Amino acid sequence: MSSCGCHGSAGSELTARSAPGNDGQRQVHGLKFMKKPILLLLPYKLGICRLNSSASIPVGLQDSGSFFSITRTEDEISLVCREDLIPADCVAEKGFRAFKVKGPLPFELTGILSSLLNPLARDGISIFAISTYDTDYILVKEEALEQTIIALREAADVIS
Repeated sequence: MSSCGCHGSAGSELTARSAPGNDGQRQVHGLKFMKKPILLLLPYKLGICRLNSSASIPVGLQDSGSFFSITRTEDEISLVCREDLIPADCVAEKGFRAFKVKGPLPFELTGILSSLLNPLARDGISIFAISTYDTDYILVKEEALEQTIIALREAADVIS
């Protein structure tokens, strides 16, 4: 089975070559992969909270100047933001730190998250992932931060 995340049969070997015109990518069977992503550790603690699907978005998020993400579904609104911006009346998990995959990342790249998440899963580190148009973010509990950095050293260059 291929360890790169692309389809292949057990025992088959894949050959990688540099993608034309991009030193930060490689190709396997025509699929484009990142060589070794750079992870940037955001400097503040984040929280993840759940709001009712009909709730208003908290005032002040856009003026905070820091990372936040809002996802609305039929069932809920999930808000990820700095801990100090979490509304007092919502259910929340606090104490997260976030790694940003340095981007922008072209949409045709494959295997980025799996290459980063597989070592974390192997070491039993729980994550919360967020993807944006330009890049990906991986959130881990602060008490697992050092273990996460150690687990990611082979898969990425970590800048903390």
